[in-house]
Amino acid sequence: LGGSDQWGNMISGCELGRRVDGAQLYALTAPLITTSDGKKMGKTAGGAMWLNADRLSEYDYWQFWRNTADDDVIRFLKLFTELDLAEIEKMEGWTGAEINKAKIVLADEATALLHGRDSLKAIHDTIDSMFKGGKSAAASTEGLARIFVTSDEAAEGVKYLDLFVKLGLAGSKKEARRLIQGGGARLGEEKISDEFGTLGTEDFGDGNEVTLRAGKKRAGVV
Repeated sequence: LGGSDQWGNMISGCELGRRVDGAQLYALTAPLITTSDGKKMGKTAGGAMWLNADRLSEYDYWQFWRNTADDDVIRFLKLFTELDLAEIEKMEGWTGAEINKAKIVLADEATALLHGRDSLKAIHDTIDSMFKGGKSAAASTEGLARIFVTSDEAAEGVKYLDLFVKLGLAGSKKEARRLIQGGGARLGEEKISDEFGTLGTEDFGDGNEVTLRAGKKRAGVV
């Protein structure tokens, strides 16, 4: 079973099985899922998401669905959630700001299917505290991706470029460098302006964790 773009490989596999073991094998393809602009959702198109939380946090998985294009929301609700079609059809007439509500429903339902509905509270608390001025950010970072550094590493200083990459906030050091140069990188609320800068013991203050931000919606904890 595979995507329609793998038909040739699958037929070759069937033929190999026949020649080696005399086995009668069958191949079944499914149409590729594409976005409204015609791009396929897959790793080669930069659209692949890790399903295990140790590779991609619940928060980042939620954000992936929250950032769905307007024209894809209803179709993705039908494909990737277990909501009743009647309920989804009510959203088809939503316009303007209501579309964002549909995106949140999509993100909530898709995330609940994978990580459980209990994960949603931490995600929404994180959003409220970091981006809506709600609760204290220190109390609501549970849903964010996080990495750990030792006290010795902090004393020596850990490069911001490395931290952004390890947190998945940048795909490479080059991308992290562009993020800093463009003013989109922050340590807490403070803008990071030095692309060669490091995170040190003094940056933790009296706490044991700090938050790095990439743009307005993405963040991680060290």
